[in-house]
Order: sequence, then structure tokens, then C-alpha cells
Amino acid sequence: MARDPQLRVSDEDRDRAAALLREHHALGRLTAEEFSERLDQTFAARTVGDIDALLRDLPVIDLYRLPDARLTRLPRQAQAQPGRGGSRGWRAVWGIYATVNLICFVVWMLSDFGYPWFLWVAGPWGALLAGTYVSFGPGRPGRRQLGSGGGRGQLPRGPGSN
Repeated sequence: MARDPQLRVSDEDRDRAAALLREHHALGRLTAEEFSERLDQTFAARTVGDIDALLRDLPVIDLYRLPDARLTRLPRQAQAQPGRGGSRGWRAVWGIYATVNLICFVVWMLSDFGYPWFLWVAGPWGALLAGTYVSFGPGRPGRRQLGSGGGRGQLPRGPGSN
């Protein structure tokens, strides 16, 4: 449906046109002078025709496109490797646990081996982590694993997702 060029534009229309101009400038289609001039004209525009005239010689850009699945750093199969200590999140959690307890142990050793107070840090925290790991599995820490079916408790899939 074509828009009437005599319709008045809203602030949202001007902001969207400015975002498009910024994107074209970033891609090198507009010089700094052209960008500045067109941006001033965009915020002074009163009708849809004024805005269309500013964008007429530029290709259409979809500012709301979803990110491409190829942009992820690791393939989905390599992200969670249960045979190698679980997900990256769990390795980080256990690494923090080990680091904090090592520091507590060294402080305890430097304090002439008195009462083993560091066990009050290591024991309950370790039990809590182990229980969470057993309850929720090797996925992301603190998140329940959802099945692949469309059952209850799952988020609806957005457009374009498989």
C-alpha cells in the first residue's frame, strides 16, 4: 500500500529516517556533508514526500533484520560439551568457586593453621553448587532445561525461527 506523499510525518517517522541515514553514512554511501545536510532536512521535514525525497537515491535497508545464525562464534554442537565438564557457564561457576576457596585456604595457612574456618565457605557453597548442578543438569547454571517439544513453559518462537 503506497503512502500519500502529502501525509504529515511524525517524530517516529523522522527518527526512523535519521536512523536509515546514519546506516547509509556508516556504510559509506553518504559523505559527512551529505549526511549532515540530509539529517537537517529530515528533522525539518513535514510530509512523507519530503522524507521520501531524502531517501529516494539510497537502497532500502531493513533496520529490524534478525541476526544471522552464522554470526555465532561456535557452532551449536560445540557450545555445550557435556563430556568435557558441561557448558561454559558451569565451568565459569566452578572456576570461581575453586578460586575463592583457594584464596581462603591460603589465608588460613598464613594465619598459622588455626581453626579451619575456610571449610565454612567451601562446604555449604560447594553443596549448593553440586545440588544445583545435579538438579538442573550441565546446561546453563540456574536455568531449567526445556525440551524440544512445544509444551508448557516454553517461550513462543518468533517469526523466522525454525
